[in-house]
Amino acid sequence: MSSSALVALRSGQYSIRIHLTSVLTIGVLLLFLLGLIYFALITGSETIATSSILAYLHIEPAQPSLAYQYHTLILDAFRAPRITLAVLCGAMLACSGAVMQSLTRNGLADPSLLGVREGAALCVVALILAAPGVALAWRPVVGMLGGLASGVFVLLLARGSSSIRFVMIGISLSWFLSALMMVLLAATDTKDLQTVLIWLAGNLQGATWQSVQLVAILFTIAIIALLISAPSADIEALGDALAISLGVRRKWVNIIRFSVAIFLVAGSVSVAGSIGFVGLIAPHLARFLPNYSSRYQLISTSLIGAILVLGADTLGRSAFAPVELPTGIVIAVIGAPTLIILLWTRRNQL
Repeated sequence: MSSSALVALRSGQYSIRIHLTSVLTIGVLLLFLLGLIYFALITGSETIATSSILAYLHIEPAQPSLAYQYHTLILDAFRAPRITLAVLCGAMLACSGAVMQSLTRNGLADPSLLGVREGAALCVVALILAAPGVALAWRPVVGMLGGLASGVFVLLLARGSSSIRFVMIGISLSWFLSALMMVLLAATDTKDLQTVLIWLAGNLQGATWQSVQLVAILFTIAIIALLISAPSADIEALGDALAISLGVRRKWVNIIRFSVAIFLVAGSVSVAGSIGFVGLIAPHLARFLPNYSSRYQLISTSLIGAILVLGADTLGRSAFAPVELPTGIVIAVIGAPTLIILLWTRRNQL
């Protein structure tokens, strides 16, 4: 690593080192995400002009035409909350996968392989079927409890085991929870079944500003906690002995990061359903980028996750319009071959 790529900013006793290459990489990812957001805003069954989008964002003056009012209604009620939710859920799933892989030191670990996603989804589905009129705010709470219970159960069973056994226990629990969910769905009335199945496939069609606000608060708290604990994660990656000698409280750091990862998954599942592969693929893609530390890698991973989910959602709702494909299905179609390629190229590093 070139020393010229590092810039140190000092203020009194405090200093911060900025890795220019990593910052440039994050900037490129952010620009790509912004371009994708613009494309998603104008694309759909109704093409929206750039002037209407700029006016909606208060960059240009509002237009007193009926077409502008119609476009504003589409943007505010449908596209804008859906796009924002896709970005947030993608970032949340990607961050959760990165934390899971870091904690378990296993490149195959992600929320679905550990049963966290299935546990959260099972509890949310049970809540929807048992109390369909319950407030939306209760879904993340119930999902977090289910995800936390599943994750803790896997950790207790696999304590002290090899990484392969750890993954196998997680996969077994995922299958078991999926089977319980199928039993639950089989006993469900047909009129309620379609709604639940569409939600389970990973669907952002019903996005609202209320759900966006809920997820945004959760993601903000979670990303702050992860960024604060990132230096301890960097030290721990150098080895247990060095981490202990430097005074890193490994137990509490791991508990905090694991809990945050579960909260991220539960929050995403509660509003967008079960979207797979993002938590597994995004961290691997981020490792190809020049990330100086885990903080940079975490930001890169979250941006990649946002790009993946938003791209899949935009493709699903526009490629076969007026028919919409659930986001989770598009992600699975794209993610499965991508995962195989990534695992093959990084087979000696897992």
